[in-house]
Order: sequence, then structure tokens, then C-alpha cells
Amino acid sequence: MYESMSSPELTDQEYSTLLVFRAELRRFLRWSEQRAGDVGLTAAQHQLLLAIRGHLDPGGPSIGEIAEYLCARHHSVVQLIDRTEQLGLVARNREEGKDRRVVRLTLTEAGEQTLALLSATHVEELRRLTPLVDVLADLIAMPRAR
Repeated sequence: MYESMSSPELTDQEYSTLLVFRAELRRFLRWSEQRAGDVGLTAAQHQLLLAIRGHLDPGGPSIGEIAEYLCARHHSVVQLIDRTEQLGLVARNREEGKDRRVVRLTLTEAGEQTLALLSATHVEELRRLTPLVDVLADLIAMPRAR
């Protein structure tokens, strides 16, 4: 699978940095799952709310766009939306005019409040991880010896 890729020699420090980064990334994801659970959501529902709120089109993202954000299949995203809609956190809206088959998603007031609460704690946690990101950036910027 990776036979055609060249494999440069990494230093012990580079391996160590990669290990620390991967471990911290997994800790962050686990922490994030727990925070979502604290407010009664799954990690996927939290990511759905973020994908809707972070989408720049004021009409909201389509289901296809959400599937791309979540790296998931269309039918799986529809099921996720169904469950999250039942919680009163998202709303489906038919596109006006051109193609009424296109469904756009928006957050309800409850969805906005839930996401705001989660996002504030996530920003704080990411600030805590900033030194790790700096170390990783230094690793990436290091010129490779040939």
C-alpha cells in the first residue's frame, strides 16, 4: 500500500512529538464526546449542530453538505438529523423558488443555546492545547535533512 512512498528517517524527537500530538488529539476527542454527553447529545449530534452553525450560507447547509462535513453517507446523515430534530435542536426548511427538493437545515433556539454552551467550553479547551499546536507547527516547519 505504501510501497511507492519514500520513507524519510525520522528522529526520535519527531516520533515523540507525533505520539504526544496523537495522544492529545484522542484525549480532546474523548473530552469532547463527554461534554456532548453532559448536555444529552452524542458526539455526532454535536458535530451536526456545529456543521449547521458554521456553514456560511444564511439559508443553512443542505443534507449533502452536512454529509461532506461529517464524512458520512447521505442516509446516515438523514437518520442523524431525524434524531436531532426530535430533540428540538434542528429544523428542516425547503428551499424557496428554484428547487423545492433541496432541504436546508437551521438550528432552533434550543439548538443555538446548546451549541453555544458546548462551543464556549471547547474554545477554552483548545486554548489549553495551544502549546501542543505550536510544537506540532514547529515540527512541520523543520527542514528535512536528505
